[in-house]
Amino acid sequence: MHIYRLLQNMPMGPEEITRLTTAYEQALRTIGIVDRGDPLAELLAKKIVQVAQTGVREPADISAQAIKEIGIAT
Repeated sequence: MHIYRLLQNMPMGPEEITRLTTAYEQALRTIGIVDRGDPLAELLAKKIVQVAQTGVREPADISAQAIKEIGIAT
């Protein structure tokens, strides 16, 4: 649920919100997080937003970059 809370306070259109939520969900599946209350899920949500702000557009690329920057091996 963390990504949705973060996105509420950001000026984004529906397309960008969909892109970020898709990246977030994909990243959670990739690293095996089921509990959205896990502190790692919050860290991942913040990293997804940061990566997207660098101009990366594809959800798969955003997800992969966020996981890499956090330092989680998949």
